[in-house]
Amino acid sequence: MNTHKKGSVVAGITIIVASIVAFGLWTAFNEPKEIIPEDPYIAWSLELYDVILENYWNEMPEEQLAEIYRLGAGNLLGDEQTLASTTRESIGFFIEGHIALFDDTQKKDFVTQLGHLVLQNLEPFGRSALYTAQREKELRNTVANINPEKDLYADLAVEKGASEEEVEEAFEEKKEELEELGTPEAAAELEKVEYAKEVLTNDVDKKKYDDGGIEPTVFTEELDERTLYMKISKVSPTTFNEFIRRADSVTNENLDTLILDLRDNIGGAVDTLPWFLGPFIGPGQYAYDLFHQGEYEPYKTQVGWLPSLGKYKRTVVLINENSQSSAETMAATLQKYNVGVVVGVTTRGHGTIENTFAVETVIDENETYSAFLVHSITLRPDGQPIEGRGVDPTISITSPDWEDQLNQYFNDESLVANVYDLVTPL
Repeated sequence: MNTHKKGSVVAGITIIVASIVAFGLWTAFNEPKEIIPEDPYIAWSLELYDVILENYWNEMPEEQLAEIYRLGAGNLLGDEQTLASTTRESIGFFIEGHIALFDDTQKKDFVTQLGHLVLQNLEPFGRSALYTAQREKELRNTVANINPEKDLYADLAVEKGASEEEVEEAFEEKKEELEELGTPEAAAELEKVEYAKEVLTNDVDKKKYDDGGIEPTVFTEELDERTLYMKISKVSPTTFNEFIRRADSVTNENLDTLILDLRDNIGGAVDTLPWFLGPFIGPGQYAYDLFHQGEYEPYKTQVGWLPSLGKYKRTVVLINENSQSSAETMAATLQKYNVGVVVGVTTRGHGTIENTFAVETVIDENETYSAFLVHSITLRPDGQPIEGRGVDPTISITSPDWEDQLNQYFNDESLVANVYDLVTPL
């Protein structure tokens, strides 16, 4: 693992326009003074400092974190700043000196903007941030695949809770209307109503959507008499159960080929992977490592083979430049165990695991804050970080002869044709 160098943070500092115009251009007080313990703004700042040191993915020397604070304050204040030393206490003295003449609103704005700027400039740059309660709620909704602004019933112009028959009827009317228009906008709208119809005519998916606004993340389609296509759009807390349900619902005994599509999968709930990978590689198998502050934490599968997957003797896993996070970990593990042939292009290389860590000191009775922090990084089977590198496919579709390469694995032109249709833009 590369150790961060002190100077590396300079180029990464992002200037965030301060909303406080009265910060002034004080320099840090070099004469140490006792920090007032009851000052919530200093206590809040030092708690955030501790949260970073304890939970950030890499071991960070205090002097490196102090340098980020110094550079961040310089950007906020428009003037180069100095610290008496690089200790935690010095950070507290520094902040105390700058907020001494501020009112409470200015103090809150200063410490939260400085905290956010420091988090943003932890490597990988821009990945960590300071979250409000609303921002954290939005994050949890994204992971759970809940979009409060989307209304599938409205997309079909039917009442909430409409029956399957009402949904089908509304869909047919919309479809006819949009097909008559024949415009690109109409085609995009048709995709929306087709998706709404698919969700609202499936009893299980409809119930999840009606009860909690949770949309499905796993979709299946039989491409021909031998091939099942399974698309996983995200790794949410419900994805594993969806996957089991979808796999078990397939009754066609002639199927022997699975195309597992992880393209454009933004990842999500990495803690579900020990369950998700078990049906593919078996129980108790070493699946992947996470790296945190010099320690490698191995994860083993928590469940075993899934009988309904047994019929698939041939598997193709699709990835692209938008496959990221836990989807990259999944693809790397399947590749390591030769579960299938991984086809596509190198993944995004977004190999970090983030979580929120509460800052409990209260500086606003109407708001709470948390550090959204890169906590661990994921590793490829070769031990290299996925971050910045991605996962390479077994067969790259950028190769002129990729179809011939795939056919050498399976000797099946119909399978190659199915993959070609999926990865080739219309």
